Amino acid sequence: MGLSPNVSVVRNLSILSATRFRAPASDAKGSAAAPALAAALVFDVCQVGVVLRAVLFVEAVLAVAAMFVATGPADWLSQVATLTGGALPAVLLWLVAVCALHKRLARWRPPVQYASAALLGVLAGLYGCGLLRLTGALGSAPWLASALAGLLFALLATGWLVLRARGRMPAATTARLEDLQSRIRPHFLFNTLNSAIALVREEPAKAETMLEDLAELFRQALADPRDSVTLADEIGLAERYLAIEQVRFGERLRIRWDLDVAAGSARLPPLLLQPLVENAVKHGVEPSPKGGKLRIRTERRGARVLIEVTNTLPPLRWAEKPLPRGHGIALANVRDRLRLLHDVEAQFRAGLDQDNYRVRIEIPAPTKE
Repeated sequence: MGLSPNVSVVRNLSILSATRFRAPASDAKGSAAAPALAAALVFDVCQVGVVLRAVLFVEAVLAVAAMFVATGPADWLSQVATLTGGALPAVLLWLVAVCALHKRLARWRPPVQYASAALLGVLAGLYGCGLLRLTGALGSAPWLASALAGLLFALLATGWLVLRARGRMPAATTARLEDLQSRIRPHFLFNTLNSAIALVREEPAKAETMLEDLAELFRQALADPRDSVTLADEIGLAERYLAIEQVRFGERLRIRWDLDVAAGSARLPPLLLQPLVENAVKHGVEPSPKGGKLRIRTERRGARVLIEVTNTLPPLRWAEKPLPRGHGIALANVRDRLRLLHDVEAQFRAGLDQDNYRVRIEIPAPTKE
């Protein structure tokens, strides 16, 4: 699909072609990858937030356990330091091993996956005990107790990851329903169909393109939910939405794209970018008689990917009544879904920036396989 002549497009060195964003091609990749993603969610320890929580949990357990044998504060600190010297490397070894093997584990049945995680926990516990024995921190090595401690940690961590993965499903379903309601609001559908009807006789090709874009929006909204899609897919969907709005608003809607092709493979929850673009049009362009400007920017900065959606604000002097304010549901939805997918590695900020309203998202860049 092509953008309207009224849209100014600024691309980085490599241009993101429109065909790259076509949904059918992305679906072919997404459908093939979906089962693997679903299976790997049980052992998705390859996140900073998971590592931090595991380390803090173990340190808290060690601190409490040391209180039972410590004779005073100084002895307690000594006990905690000694236990940490064995437990912390063991925990990190388990996390690294499970993260490195998550693709292989995903090919196996769940009982085999759980057993593998438990076995890795036993080996990690023995490794921690061996470190303390080699350094002389322990006079005699409690091999059996260490193995059982590693097993218990692995079972607790795996159980938490399973519950965490299951907890994402109803949240994702609820978010998807909210997105669907936002995407096919009656007045948007009514305006789109009216615009298409008005173009049928005078510009049938444009009317056909408009209806194709609308059909694609519906298809994406009603498609089977996936854990994540690429940023390139989300940009393509936003292009279709803005192509429809361009017909409605004409020269009142001025769009600028600053897209970095290196950021296109970053992972996002599906149907995340379009509500942000829709909010920008609804609150920045529609209330103003002169229209407004909308800018979508993506950029890869090392191990991070930056996404920005910026819109101008309508001048207050044109408003005969107070401008409508949203309830922040869409923004809260976006923030929650980013947290579910990327945990603490995702950053989300939204607010006024001089005469503009800016939404800024930072997510981890995909690692090379």
